Amino acid sequence: MIAKDVRGKRDFAELLADRKGQLDEPRYEGQVAAIVAAMIAAFRAGKKVLWFGNGGSAADAQHLAAEFSGRFLRERRGYPSEALSTNTSAVTAIGNDFGYENVFARQVEAFARPGDVVVGITTSGGSKNVVLGLEAAKRAGATTVAFSGNGGGKVAEIADLALVGPDGYSAIVQEVHITMGHIICDLVEQALIFEP
Repeated sequence: MIAKDVRGKRDFAELLADRKGQLDEPRYEGQVAAIVAAMIAAFRAGKKVLWFGNGGSAADAQHLAAEFSGRFLRERRGYPSEALSTNTSAVTAIGNDFGYENVFARQVEAFARPGDVVVGITTSGGSKNVVLGLEAAKRAGATTVAFSGNGGGKVAEIADLALVGPDGYSAIVQEVHITMGHIICDLVEQALIFEP
């Protein structure tokens, strides 16, 4: 965690300093390569990639899902990829009937199949509904991926593969997640186009 109190008044230079070097961790290359390989294998086998998270991580989930189902940089067919936070009827009904902690697990149970990749995003590493969603994905036989931060948390222990961002407040972790997510999309897209 960042030791200083980040909630007080801070200027541009201090805010920028929080972000210096955040993308330079050597571990990211290996983490990204493993996730890319899993997604390439899934798409080549006609499988799908499912994403979920809360708040800003839900936005990242739907953003990255759209990069695959739509297009990242290159003209190509759409790849089956969907975010599980976008169907408000499902989220609210499941939250009402089964509890909010089960909003992703229930949908994973419905949609995930062996060979799929399921990505849970949580900056703390401990969001209960993300933990339960990844556990449901493992039971379904999917490859599980955690995007986390702050040491990884419970999701990094559960997942087959993990992208563990920096320690710090959510915005810093999310900025690494979306950057690494874009790199993952680019590398997957390149492999599927240029290495058929």
